[in-house]
Amino acid sequence: MTRVGLTGGIGAGKSAVTSLLRDHGAVVVDADVLSREVVEPGTPGLAAVVERFGEGMLDAEGRLDRPALGAVVFADPAARRDLEAIIHPRVRARAVELEAAAGEGAVVVHDVPLLVETGQAASYDVVVVVDAPVETQIDRLVLHRGMSREEAEGRIAAQASREQRLAVADVVIDNTGSLEDLGGAVDRLWSALSRGEGVSHRS
Repeated sequence: MTRVGLTGGIGAGKSAVTSLLRDHGAVVVDADVLSREVVEPGTPGLAAVVERFGEGMLDAEGRLDRPALGAVVFADPAARRDLEAIIHPRVRARAVELEAAAGEGAVVVHDVPLLVETGQAASYDVVVVVDAPVETQIDRLVLHRGMSREEAEGRIAAQASREQRLAVADVVIDNTGSLEDLGGAVDRLWSALSRGEGVSHRS
């Protein structure tokens, strides 16, 4: 099994790379999906969020009100750390379960937005960073996600810097070109992963 840690700043295009790798046959473990799963109604994760942040974090159906919670944690670093302490261990435990089910010869891609922030780089055989300049990230968030420039800048500032991500990368995928360019870069990455090239098998 080859374990790949895939990360990138918000708006860099990580989701597109994940989708292309899945099309090639990678087993994708998506931390964003798991982070939603572990706070579904009735889970210990949701109970812990409510205990820390209050009943106001629930919508009328008893589900997590993500915009309300986001407004709190993106404005308060201490609150964000508290939320991460609730979510991250549960996500990691679920990721371990999914990886174990993938099979010995699989290429397992862990899509982890906060890979750098949570110090997980050393736990993967290969770290792939999807990269784009900050100004490109901002433009994409404003255009495609309807954020104001201020909101986009705030989301980017809350993550690791571009330099911090590049410092842990084994492979960098530049996503400033066309979709065809991106597809070609992912094709080359998959070919190398399938052959076991560039796999460091870190301890």
